Amino acid sequence: MRAALLTCYNTPTDITEVPDPDCPRDGAIIAVRACGVCRSDHHAWKGADPDVILPHVMGHEFAGEVLEIGPECRAFAVGDRVTAPFILGCGTCPDCRGGEPTVCNHQQVIGFTGWGAFAERLAIPRADFNLVRLPDTMGYAAAAGMGCRVTTAFRAVVDRAKTQPGEWLSVHGCGGVGLSAIMIGAAIGARVLAIDVNPEALRIAKSLGATATLDASQSPDVGAAVRDLTEGGAHVSLDALGITDTFHNSLKSLRKMGRHVQIGMPLGRHATPELPLLELVYSRQITLHGTRGMGADRFAPLFAMISAGHLDPERLITQRIGLSGLNNALIAMDGFQGYGVTVVDQLSA
Repeated sequence: MRAALLTCYNTPTDITEVPDPDCPRDGAIIAVRACGVCRSDHHAWKGADPDVILPHVMGHEFAGEVLEIGPECRAFAVGDRVTAPFILGCGTCPDCRGGEPTVCNHQQVIGFTGWGAFAERLAIPRADFNLVRLPDTMGYAAAAGMGCRVTTAFRAVVDRAKTQPGEWLSVHGCGGVGLSAIMIGAAIGARVLAIDVNPEALRIAKSLGATATLDASQSPDVGAAVRDLTEGGAHVSLDALGITDTFHNSLKSLRKMGRHVQIGMPLGRHATPELPLLELVYSRQITLHGTRGMGADRFAPLFAMISAGHLDPERLITQRIGLSGLNNALIAMDGFQGYGVTVVDQLSA
């Protein structure tokens, strides 16, 4: 099969032929029709993710069609149109059985602990637990564009923060996951403040339902600016980038008793920021939540919102490319200036 093979970190992948994956007994082989290009892929490409062992095929935001099933896969059939969460749970441990597969001790992560979907075929283990059928009206590119960003944002805004209609939601960073959070927040009736340094990203945020926008490059004290705009601070604030500045800005944006959700993955020096524990967490009594991915069972309410017309993940797609364009897309992520979602939807090009 054709795939983008990473043989050396921070260098172009080789678009080449690699062996087809074997079908797990309890799994399925998927013909990949589209795959999103995510900042997490950029982390893997840079060599920042310890789970990635070279040579490697990245890509975790896939959508496709079932080509083959193993003898222990009973809930899916050849021809089914599917996707899956990027965190694959074991399905049997207490966390999985309790509805929290994203913290499964035996999890596998598509495109990180194993080969991913920047390839024509992908193997999914424990398919009955992990695969998700796509709605008939949802195209492959839209499903891939939804990928981990819309699902992660949905869990952050709805499940972790429990954002309520009328509450202020501040989103720091308007990349793919940030824009997803803005769209979801607006859909559930929150008042959304989008914060970024890229005017085009802020323009798109406004078009997706942001109540107001803030150019962080023009604000010497982003936290104070957010508190002024929201008349006391956001009820919920998301760091959608995972860098120290946005983490601190998010905390300082909150009103008393506010909820911070860490969506962006902090790496390197950003993984251990100083925390003003007394001033913010203790005195203002804010809460901090982590979030990472979403389990397969939570796709149903997300799909219901999409089917009802409250969300349109295809609006997040700003670029569609062939597999040969992957390297340029990864290089473009070297800065934090991007916005929207890039989708590989031509695996043979």
